[in-house]
Amino acid sequence: MTEEKNKFDAEIGKVLHLMIHSIYTNKEIFMRELISNSSDACDKLRYLAQTDSTLIADDPEFKIHIKINKDAKTISVRDNGIGMNKQDLKENLGTIAKSGTQNFLSQLSGDNKKDNMLIGQFGVGFYSAFMVADQITVTSRKAGEDKVYSWSSDGNGEYTVADVDIDFSRGTEVLLHIKEAEESFLDHFRLKHIVKNYSDHIAVPIYFTDDDGVANKVNSSSALWMRPKSDIEPEQYKEFYKNVSFSPDDPWIIMHNKNEGTVEFTNLLFIPSTKTFDLFHPDRKCRVKLYIKRVFITDENIDIVPPYLRFLRGVVDSEDLPLNINRETLQHNSTIEKIKNSITKRVLTELKKKKDENFEEYLVFWNNFGGALKEGLCEVTSDHEKLLEVCVFRSALHDKMISFDEYLDNCKGDEKTIYYLSGEDATKLKNSPQIEGFLSKGIDVLLFTDTVDDFWVNVNGRYKDIQIKSVTRADIDLNKTDSAENKVDQKESSKENNDSSNEKLIGYFKETLGSLVKDVKISKKLTSSPACLAVGEGAMDIRMERFLIEQKQLSAASSKILEVNPNHKIVKKILSQIDSTEHEEENKQLVHLLFDQACVIEGQPVEDAGAFARRLNYFLEKANV
Repeated sequence: MTEEKNKFDAEIGKVLHLMIHSIYTNKEIFMRELISNSSDACDKLRYLAQTDSTLIADDPEFKIHIKINKDAKTISVRDNGIGMNKQDLKENLGTIAKSGTQNFLSQLSGDNKKDNMLIGQFGVGFYSAFMVADQITVTSRKAGEDKVYSWSSDGNGEYTVADVDIDFSRGTEVLLHIKEAEESFLDHFRLKHIVKNYSDHIAVPIYFTDDDGVANKVNSSSALWMRPKSDIEPEQYKEFYKNVSFSPDDPWIIMHNKNEGTVEFTNLLFIPSTKTFDLFHPDRKCRVKLYIKRVFITDENIDIVPPYLRFLRGVVDSEDLPLNINRETLQHNSTIEKIKNSITKRVLTELKKKKDENFEEYLVFWNNFGGALKEGLCEVTSDHEKLLEVCVFRSALHDKMISFDEYLDNCKGDEKTIYYLSGEDATKLKNSPQIEGFLSKGIDVLLFTDTVDDFWVNVNGRYKDIQIKSVTRADIDLNKTDSAENKVDQKESSKENNDSSNEKLIGYFKETLGSLVKDVKISKKLTSSPACLAVGEGAMDIRMERFLIEQKQLSAASSKILEVNPNHKIVKKILSQIDSTEHEEENKQLVHLLFDQACVIEGQPVEDAGAFARRLNYFLEKANV
């Protein structure tokens, strides 16, 4: 026997330290993790055997055996799945792919109940066995190969891998040497209950060998999704969800459907009740497993659900796809596309139903997954209208979350436009000068605070043929929305601001600011603020432009339109002093100060911060501060 000693990488050492020192209270889950690994090993070999039946010719019936040896104080979990060779043992048990371990460590919250469910999420499930064992030995023989290898570790930083000369059939055995303090797990009744509780739905038969050496099957070993709904208890759904999601919460929505017609498939899908740990991970992996005729195919590199529904958990089992399909061809398969479209439609329908039935409950879902869901609005192929039906946004007028339909129902008059303002914080947006005129006239403005909002409005700026428009556009005239009586009052109040005065004011601002502005216009939306920045129709929105500059997609910001409020005292003062030689310098400084102020409010950089400070100090001194 040749033996090779290796050290765990540093990050796994940290995980093992946590496991061994019992940071987790729910130690029972080690059995769930080991059985899940065995089930996956059987699924992988079942798939490979579709094209190479010789791999399972000597033992075609997949199974998992669990055995307790009270005298030796050991528990063994044995499967006849795909097995591992020497390289597999080192890669699977000596390292963790990518940054999984570091992510695992960073997610620890100190809440034992939540932390103990993180194990499966980051692929560290095997190491959970060190919570109850002080020595673990893994013996394995890979399908199609003759050599048998052994992996062993006490969890103290090192492991050994050796080739062993023993009679061992295909598959893997994990042998746990149970700690003295954890000997309660050697009780047959307790361990059998744990297996039944966590793994009853596992499609591979699980056998438990009792004290008399008799092996009894302990799980139903039938795919839960293939059973009639009437035969499934709520608790079974919950346990299945927890097994596929590695989450401690209960599912918010359960969708169990058998689809018949042009495409036949069964889906058992769940929407979690809490935010998933990897929702915005760069990999954005699909967490829905694809089965074909109850044979597990893959849960990677497959477009079975759109990326914006990546919070879904569960399985899809197709009757129409061939078992020998190449995994690469799944990306461009018409049947897969039809399944995806059907699932997407069902999910959006279910979400709309939930939104209409219990809005407060729906808001919890939205706070968890709304940001991801709106990514679908950026995809040209998405059904934008169906997606927008389930989106909700903060209303500036009513200070609550509302849908587009509710917004339109609240609109006054026949001419309808959905107005919005985008930014990073709803509270700050509500105090923006951009919307003060809207709110004063009872016109609502939706506050967009997710970065994705800046993108999707450029893909599709309409909902049910109603324009979705930013309040930062310079062509907005709120006077058109007034009633006839209000228009008379507006006309009376604006007599003092005749066309010639406005032209004179605009000309002076343009001359003073020069190339700092693209244009200067009289504002039709400001009420209490003197000025604000705006962009022309068809131009890029201010926040979107700033985002692209931050991402190095644009080199510099474009000049903006400055809107001025002729009814504001400061603007009136500027107008009254335009022809005064005595106040010429003060007037120009005041114009620049208003422009700088408008830039600050919109988060735009002030061209000369030093000059801005000097102007501000100048006027503070004049006010005898």
